[in-house]
Amino acid sequence: MADQPLDATGLLRVEVVTSTAARQTQEWPLALSAGASVKDALVACGLDAEDTAFSASVWGRHVALQRKLRDGDRIEWCRALKVDPKVARRQRFASQGRRSAGLFARARPGAKSGY
Repeated sequence: MADQPLDATGLLRVEVVTSTAARQTQEWPLALSAGASVKDALVACGLDAEDTAFSASVWGRHVALQRKLRDGDRIEWCRALKVDPKVARRQRFASQGRRSAGLFARARPGAKSGY
């Protein structure tokens, strides 16, 4: 995408998405002036850009609040994870046991291990 707005009005079309609580999301489609930053988009939605419990990303990549926006950007205002998903998966796998989880749960009788 180009750094310049795509429409003739000179406005950037962006979307802000946040999840303030588990299983609850909010979305705001915005039209901002060229040169707007991530912080400008958050303020336009009424979100507290200084809240340290949240972090900003654009299309899933962590960015600074001063980053300039491009037309079509999707800003995600996310809460920090309480548990690393990789650690949680390892713990689930360990508690369920090798034979009742994942690829090994439906092995056919007499099959080689792991197939």
